[in-house]
Amino acid sequence: MKLLVTGGSGFIGTNLIKFFAGRGAQIRDLSSDPPLDERNRECWRRCDIMDAAALQHEFADFAPDQVIHLAARTDCREDTTVEESYQVNTTGTRNVLEAVKATPSISRVIITSSQFVCGPGYLPKADDDYHPVTVYGQSKVLTEKLTRAANLACCWTLVRPTNVWGPWHMRYRREAWRVIARGIYAHPAGKPVIRCYAYVGNVVRQMHRILELPAGQVNGRVFYLGDPPGDIHDWVNGFSQALTGRPARKVPRALLATAGLVGDVITSLQGKPFYITSSRFRSMTTDYRVPMEPTYQVLGQPEIPLHAGIQETVEWLRSAPHLPDVPRGGG
Repeated sequence: MKLLVTGGSGFIGTNLIKFFAGRGAQIRDLSSDPPLDERNRECWRRCDIMDAAALQHEFADFAPDQVIHLAARTDCREDTTVEESYQVNTTGTRNVLEAVKATPSISRVIITSSQFVCGPGYLPKADDDYHPVTVYGQSKVLTEKLTRAANLACCWTLVRPTNVWGPWHMRYRREAWRVIARGIYAHPAGKPVIRCYAYVGNVVRQMHRILELPAGQVNGRVFYLGDPPGDIHDWVNGFSQALTGRPARKVPRALLATAGLVGDVITSLQGKPFYITSSRFRSMTTDYRVPMEPTYQVLGQPEIPLHAGIQETVEWLRSAPHLPDVPRGGG
């Protein structure tokens, strides 16, 4: 297999390259930034997908037979527009699709979208039924529409990862896992909050499965990627036990809501997010279900259970030399 990955230097790409390289794939990573994992530098080429000419040159030079398009802007800013800030998800994707069409060696393509094409509380009735509530989600709707309109001659599949976590997730390392490791995380009491989380090891295996299956089972299809829906508390409690040796404590929702309001003030004063804000409180208390069953019917059940994913992630947190604030003991 000759696999070209756009955005392979990021979180999901770092794990994906390790997985496919371990199975003998010849890989080229086209990314604007160097790899998070220095071991992946050998397959990295600095390339901005906004540069259509450079992108087509890299495609032609490598002549891949399979492509996974991961490169994207993934943060959620609501003080902007798709046209102003998320062109890498639209124009960049168009450039990738044009490069695919110009490369006859390619037989399979995975284009990465997001669960955010439909906001919380909305279950799509069809693959092209959209209900985005964020600018980022709007940009990924356009990613999907561009892919459908490209009329690719090869087999193509759209994937919508859910809340992906695991080794090399640098934002979770700075935020969620740091708070849990310091023992200051507080979980909202009351009814369970159901979300679809996705261990990155399962996500890359699901992508691998898409590339393995007969084209007739995956061509033109949309698959959510991740693990079955579950209570968020199971996830945070697993990390709390592993990082501190103690369960995650629960506090009344009213108290957390008040803390979120205080956090809003602190955030505005210090210019960076406080541990708890109103936005974070809403996220902690809002269900976000997506239809995973069609994925499991075609790709099979996820291979790695929650406890194993947590163990692998904690081992990475504790072994990484650039994470001095994560405790070495406990759990």
